[in-house]
Parts: sequence; C-alpha cells; structure tokens
Amino acid sequence: MSNPAAIIGQAEASGRPSREEAEEAVRTLIRWAGDDPTREGLLGTPDRVVRSYDEFFAGYAEDPVALLERTFEEVEGYDEMVLLRDIRLESHCEHHMVPIIGKVHIGYLPDRRVVGISKLARVAEVYAKRLQIQEKMTAQIANTLDEVLRPRGVGVVIEAAHQCMTTRGVHKSDVTMVTSRMLGAFRDDPRTRAEFMSVIGSPVSHV
Repeated sequence: MSNPAAIIGQAEASGRPSREEAEEAVRTLIRWAGDDPTREGLLGTPDRVVRSYDEFFAGYAEDPVALLERTFEEVEGYDEMVLLRDIRLESHCEHHMVPIIGKVHIGYLPDRRVVGISKLARVAEVYAKRLQIQEKMTAQIANTLDEVLRPRGVGVVIEAAHQCMTTRGVHKSDVTMVTSRMLGAFRDDPRTRAEFMSVIGSPVSHV
C-alpha cells in the first residue's frame, strides 16, 4: 500500500494548505456564519474540524489498486459469483460537502483468482472517503475491480441518501438514490445480472 504520509507530503509540496491554514479557514467560516470563534464553546472547533477532515477524506492518501494486488488462486475451480452486500458507505458530496450515507453492493465472477473480501469493502471505502458524486464513485469502484482482478464480470450498486437534498435545497427526506455499474457478464448475461440484483434485494430490478 502507498505510504499515506508520503502522499500527504507530496500534496503539501504541490500547494496543499498547512494544518494551521486549514484551521484558520474554519475560523473564517465560523465568523461568516455569524459566530465568534474565540468564544469558549468554539475554541477547539477548528482543530476538531480539521481532524475530522483527516478521517472524512483519508481516501486521497490511499491507492485502491494496491489494495487488490494480493490475490488467491487456490480456489478449487470455484467460478460462481462472489458477492458482498450492504457495505456501509459514508462519503461527501463534492458540490456542497455534506454527507452521502448509504450502502454499496459488490459482486464479481472470478477468473481463476479471488481477493480477500475485506479488500472489496476497503476499495469502496477509499473512493467514498473523497469528495464525490455517486455516479462517479459507482463507476470508480467497478472499473478498479475490473482492471485489477480481470474477472469475467463485475457488478456494483450503491443506494444512498444525500444530505444536499434532505437537509437543504428541496428538503426531500426519505429519498434514496440508486446507481449501478455492470461490466462483463453482469452487463451481457441477463441471468447473471438478475441473480445479482435478486441477491442484493435491489429496490429497482431494472437498475
């Protein structure tokens, strides 16, 4: 796996603001919102916000391809679908920087080799912990699995709620966005696609 500290160091060398600058930016936003960043309740807020950003956007310091480099070929000829469903997803909308909360389902048809199932969840997490739109994130997860594992097919479905429309703007709660990316047999074989959608219990069978 790539060294996160090295990646962050490269970003800072290329113009990434310092931690102190990031904290000052938070103080500016607090003042813009109409409050006083020097009052007791807000004194530690800039530090807490920056530390939370370290977690929210940790995906920029990780290489999803490197996560999939170790595979296993001793599978006794197993060639049926491998599926991991209901992976919790937490991301942030790149337009308003508010949360996208939901779940992702990942399936693939192996071609002589498989990858540890935790790596499927980690790949999804790496892309989620970046500023995103759901459509792009869905494609990124599927494309990376397809390019690295070279399976006979890949299917990715994401179901998520976007706070950019539930807590602001149109204020429509209980709305879920569903996106999918089907490659190989998942796109070309209706039976494989139908099996995948049936197992994950997709709310829209035609997605």
